[in-house]
Order: sequence, then structure tokens, then C-alpha cells
Amino acid sequence: MYYGFDVGGTKIEFGAFNDQLERVATERVPTPTDDYELLVNTIAGLVEKYDAELNCEGKIGLGLPGMEDADDATVLTVNVPAAKGKPLRADLEAKIGRPVKIENDANCFALSEAWDEELQDAPSVVGLILGTGFGGGLIYDGQVFSGRNNVAGEVGHMRLPIDAWFHLGDSGKAPLLGCGCGKQGCQDSYLSGRGFELIYTHYFGEEKKAIDIIKAREAGCEKAIEHVERFMELLAICFANLFTANDPHVVALGGGLSNFELIYEEMPKRIPKYLLSVAKCPKIVKAKHGDSGGVRGAAFLNIK
Repeated sequence: MYYGFDVGGTKIEFGAFNDQLERVATERVPTPTDDYELLVNTIAGLVEKYDAELNCEGKIGLGLPGMEDADDATVLTVNVPAAKGKPLRADLEAKIGRPVKIENDANCFALSEAWDEELQDAPSVVGLILGTGFGGGLIYDGQVFSGRNNVAGEVGHMRLPIDAWFHLGDSGKAPLLGCGCGKQGCQDSYLSGRGFELIYTHYFGEEKKAIDIIKAREAGCEKAIEHVERFMELLAICFANLFTANDPHVVALGGGLSNFELIYEEMPKRIPKYLLSVAKCPKIVKAKHGDSGGVRGAAFLNIK
């Protein structure tokens, strides 16, 4: 049995999955964001509860909005302050008495999609999240690739490619947007739903929600049409840059902005001109597992 925990800033979602990767148990509890001992005990308590109910010792995976320090295995996170700087994996293993795997929640999202029945045969799957932020995960042969420092897949903190900058208008016209990491020009600030809105505000001087911009485009609003055209080309440039480096077989898109159907029509047409002449655009699909992707991917960290 595979146990997955999706640890977020407000809730912990638990899921148990059998050998056929079918979900057989679900529970959600509040995240003890300010009490580390309670956080450890809450996760351990769920493990103990479902071990008894399912008559097994589940293999445990945990996804969170952050990552482990590659050298000392302490947790780097903002949204779960109780765990920040703490050796969460070691303390859970000591409490539970078995191995625990911890990964970034974007990696868990990507792994969940890679283990979907339709994608299991793909040698490489890149998961990209176009949500409040822009992030991703790299999956090779059904396994997360985290890199030396556990930051592989942090595509949101790659800077805009030079042709993307020129597309936005170069110095004086292009918006130079700051990022939560403290730097400027990170793709997180441009390709996310938030970035979609910030770019609109920069060029038209008014604030609009992403959904309202999309609806305005459908209604024939010239400003919204211009904005979406600009954004689609920006997305194509940035995706092509990423695909040139990683050459994935399949790309799964998640997050709120991934529901914009025009993306799936436009990317295959726009991306090829930015790739090497021998390269083809990978298959781009909408993520199938939505909010359950984090807990699914966390559980599947233990699949070999």
C-alpha cells in the first residue's frame, strides 16, 4: 500500500493507494502550521490509523511547498513555518519506524500525471503548473529527477529568454517584474496566472482578473485580444526554451490558467519556430488529476 501526504499551508491531505494505484482511503486534517511536534504527530497518527484499518505498513511519501536541503535534509518552506529548518524526514522516520520520502509539491504533481494510465509508457514527462505561480517537475522513467540541490524543475526561477524580452518590447516597454525569490525577470512573474494579470496591467493601466480578461477576449474586446496574443507568443518562447534543454516526450499542464483551452490550440503552432530545426514540439496535455495530483504523486514516490 502506498501512502501519500500533501502538506499545504492550511490542510494535510492523506491518500492510500493499492498496487493498482487505486485510491482506497482519503482524509483531510488542518495543518499545524506553528507547532512542529504536533505536525509530526499528526502525520504519524494518520499512518498509525490507516495501518490498522488497512492491515498493512504503507510506504510513505510526502509532498510539500518547499524542499529538503540536499546537505543536511532540513526543510526549506514558507507556507508551513512549523517545518522550516527542521529535519522533518528524519523525525518522521524515527517516529514511524520506516523510510519516508519527501519531495516538492510540483514534483509530486508531475509524478502523478506521469503515472496516469495514458502516460505511463512515456520515457519523460514534464509537469508545468500555470497557477498562482509557475513551476514544474521533471519525470524520467517514472521517477522524479530532483538534481544535486533538489531544485531541478524550478522553472519559475529561470529568467526570461532574450527573445521573450524583445517580444515584450525590450527596455522601457517590457515590464521588469520582481519575484518572491528577490530577483527580477523570473518566469514565475510572467507565465503564472498572476503574471498574466500583471502583464495586462502593465500595458493597459488597469487591473483585471485572468478569468475576466479571457471572457473579454471571447466577447471581442480589442485590448484583451491584444493581450492574449502577446501572452501566447511569450508562453511559446519560454516553453520552447525549456523544451530545448529537456526535450520531453509529454508535457502536462496544471494550475488555473491551464484551463484556458486556447493554450492547447496555439502552443503546437507557435513553439516549433523557436526550436532547433530537427526538434518537434512535444505532446502537450491538460493535467487529469487536479487537486488530487499532490497526494497521488506523493504516494507514488515509492514506486520503483
